[in-house]
Amino acid sequence: MNKTPKQVAVELQTAIDDNGQMEYNTVRQTGRFYRKENMDVLTYNETADDGSPIYNMITILTDKVSVKRTGSISMHQQFRKQKTSENVFQHPHGNLHMETFTNTINYQALSEHQDGLLTIDYTVKLNGQDERKHQLTLMIRTKEDSQ
Repeated sequence: MNKTPKQVAVELQTAIDDNGQMEYNTVRQTGRFYRKENMDVLTYNETADDGSPIYNMITILTDKVSVKRTGSISMHQQFRKQKTSENVFQHPHGNLHMETFTNTINYQALSEHQDGLLTIDYTVKLNGQDERKHQLTLMIRTKEDSQ
């Protein structure tokens, strides 16, 4: 695999634990996967509840994962193991300040012989409120295998 984009099936699952109250979300889309030197990049689009587009780019390096979303919502969330990062989640109803602490990042790279799998365990404080536990699971499959 090289700099040529590869069409992939993307499944992004998030689980949020808000003091025992669980919230789950799953996004399934077709995306494009690139590998450039020591970096994997995944791009895909999704549609917000109001029908407007959201563009997603996930960049995976050995020590850092970056999730950038633009369109009707906007954010640039950084994950570094055992580090805190801050960003602003912008959406039509206002802005939220996010403080993210990353507990663990595990990544199994997409290859000819195995699916890609990224898991991130982290906590988020929105606008200084109590932190909530999050788990992100991203599965990447080559498009030929997923049909």
